[in-house]
Amino acid sequence: MTRREIDELGQWCARKHGATRDNTFGPQTDVYRVGEKIFAMVNLDDPGFITLKADPDDALALRQQHEFIRPGYYMNKRHWITVDAHPDLSPDEARELIDDSYRLVFGSLTKAKGDRIVSEAPGPA
Repeated sequence: MTRREIDELGQWCARKHGATRDNTFGPQTDVYRVGEKIFAMVNLDDPGFITLKADPDDALALRQQHEFIRPGYYMNKRHWITVDAHPDLSPDEARELIDDSYRLVFGSLTKAKGDRIVSEAPGPA
């Protein structure tokens, strides 16, 4: 995975319904939120990495299967994973992990927040 692909994954995050971006942790990290909750952090340092929410069982399995997936950087190690830019990680796999993270976080929103985001959305999540 190249730096350009990391940038494209940030764009993938930005297109999610209700997604906002900030740099809470500094200019090198784009933080993506839905309903004010973080679903992805894209580190822009070379070679870059992405930290994502994950189901605890899935997170454990992913860390065991892939050398480029480790416990979440500066996050709860049970509920977050960090995915390093790595040649064996395809952009499709990375987008799927982002989608899973977004769904987990969106699913944790209150019904009112979730309904508001859906009603304001122009297209599919």
